[in-house]
Amino acid sequence: MVTEIPTSSNPENPENPEGKTGRLPHRRALTLSVTSVLILVLALIASIMHVPYVSLRPGPTMNTLGVGEDKKPLITITGHPTFPDDGHLNFTTVAYTGGPQNPLDLFGALRDWFNPDRAVVPQETIFPKNETVEQVEQENVAQMVDSQQTAVAAALTQLNRKNGEKTELKTVAAVASVQPGLPSDGKLKPNDVIVSVNGVKIVEAGDVVKTLASKKPGDKATVVIERDGKEQTFDLTMAQGKDGRAVIGITPGVKYVFPFEVKISVGDIGGPSAGLMFSLGIYDLLTPGSLTGGRFIAGTGTIDVAGKVGPIGGIPQKMIAAKKAGAVMFLVPPGNCAEALGAAPKGLRLVKAETLDSAVTSLEKGAAATDLPRCTAE
Repeated sequence: MVTEIPTSSNPENPENPEGKTGRLPHRRALTLSVTSVLILVLALIASIMHVPYVSLRPGPTMNTLGVGEDKKPLITITGHPTFPDDGHLNFTTVAYTGGPQNPLDLFGALRDWFNPDRAVVPQETIFPKNETVEQVEQENVAQMVDSQQTAVAAALTQLNRKNGEKTELKTVAAVASVQPGLPSDGKLKPNDVIVSVNGVKIVEAGDVVKTLASKKPGDKATVVIERDGKEQTFDLTMAQGKDGRAVIGITPGVKYVFPFEVKISVGDIGGPSAGLMFSLGIYDLLTPGSLTGGRFIAGTGTIDVAGKVGPIGGIPQKMIAAKKAGAVMFLVPPGNCAEALGAAPKGLRLVKAETLDSAVTSLEKGAAATDLPRCTAE
């Protein structure tokens, strides 16, 4: 038997002729209220729950042939003729949100996960578990200092190779980095030339370790350095390192001595990935004519003295920054080509740069050339 429920009248309740009850609207209102409260609670939890991730985003892009925010040239060359270029040779950077001192919350991580311009990666990608924020920052500064002087050396090597110049590259021992909290912290600085230690003349970086090898924690170490053309002396009390040996808290390295002065000023940007673009900018300024042809070229990649270009991180964000800034061509390290192909913004031409020499050759051929080195997925 099938019984139809009347909808036009309610004989049992003449005051409600349409057969409606007051319970359903109240139930819906209660459900909506509970749902709203749950959503608010979840949103609150997401906004305060910290997650061990950082969000990468496109950072500043700066023209090595131009001026910075302080209106001063990024590259200043003294003691050698220079030839201005009104084009762009921009290095690119990646900025981040999150980290041990300013953790990313769950809501922010989820939001940025769906943002095509950003990448959410484990925090250890930037901040290794066994290093403090201060140590990471020190390393970034040291890498930038090293990349700058290596970029100059690579540019001069390119001049010797292509223009027949006879520039000799000399090196001296120098401070590569300073460890926070140890005796040299606040006294020695990256790029200081190490003249002597305890009266022993330092010729190579390894001489520092040899000279201090027999010392114990608490012993004195007198270090003479040269900074900005002036010698300074520091009396340090050696501390105990992680391996139990006495240390002054520096990593010795190599500094090149060039026949003329090249200064690079980029503010507080760290890391080694601007090496290729620094080298191109220096080489362009040192040689007649325009390497860019007035075009907007951007790129990234580490550089060594021989001019070999190495891979970097965050290339999707760097390409986005370059495209938004106006770049028409982007120089890509071979090790980043596969990733770059899958993330390149529309209209940005990718050119593989295996070496400084190949990058120079590509730029000299011009944007219209069809035989420029191309990135492949291999």
